Amino acid sequence: MNHDMTQTEKDYKEPYENTEVLKPFLTCIDHTVSRETFSLLLDPATDLLITFPRPRQEDLPSYYESEAYISHTDSKRTLMDKVYQLIKNYSLKRKLKLINKLIGNKGHLLDIGCGTGDLLSVCEKDGWQISGTEPNIKARELALNKISSKERIKADLNEFSDGDAGNFDIITMWHVLEHVPNLLEYIEKLKELLTQDGYLIVAVPNFKSYDAVHYKEFWAAYDVPRHLWHFSEKSIRHIFGQHDFDVVETRPLIFDSFYVSLLSEKYKTGKSNLISGCITGLTSNIKARHTGEYSSKIYLLKKR
Repeated sequence: MNHDMTQTEKDYKEPYENTEVLKPFLTCIDHTVSRETFSLLLDPATDLLITFPRPRQEDLPSYYESEAYISHTDSKRTLMDKVYQLIKNYSLKRKLKLINKLIGNKGHLLDIGCGTGDLLSVCEKDGWQISGTEPNIKARELALNKISSKERIKADLNEFSDGDAGNFDIITMWHVLEHVPNLLEYIEKLKELLTQDGYLIVAVPNFKSYDAVHYKEFWAAYDVPRHLWHFSEKSIRHIFGQHDFDVVETRPLIFDSFYVSLLSEKYKTGKSNLISGCITGLTSNIKARHTGEYSSKIYLLKKR
């Protein structure tokens, strides 16, 4: 697809002060819903990849309307569903352990993009005061059935009032930041809601990982156009640094490389290829032990 680069620069250059001209990086297909083709454009100044063209705001929800979009369901029908749910259950324990380590007094947690509410449910049972956001109606209904603080799940972050400013000790975004249309404005809102000593936890795919390089346009974590932005550690540090956040620690999400590689194999070959996907996922983790470039990474951020 030949995109108008002048229009590209107009749409995406303005939010980044002194950015260089965006450069073509890769062309991908939406494998989940539309089969449409999208370009990934690199901003060399921030090391950020940008999906182009970006769907209109009113059209974005239609790209999530698929039973294959597993984070909006509790499905266990297919092999990939079962793998996802197995990893999710293990990850919930790890997430709770991390949250409790950061804030020992079990304060107020906000989970943005809470999906079907599993993390909120686990944290509420552990004594946390909880809030969440989830724009997808079906996922939000599933989440509401799992918690008691039903009035604290909103469709959008802007539904939290001025009284919520500085109210959250932990804000989590597990594979959510890449979906946010108004990226810079959103980060400012996060800073407003977080307590001064609180932690922002951001987990995103890493396009510098071995599995991303290996699968190229078939890498499942590009997930265009639902993923509007594609991050490296450099881009996370740069963008959040401009908003007075510091990355105080990074951690790997070990199992992501396996899940993403299995899905990428299906996109590339039309088959699950369990052995090949697992080998690639394992190779990615082994290489990342030396490079730090894991398939997905957790960033712990604090306000300056």
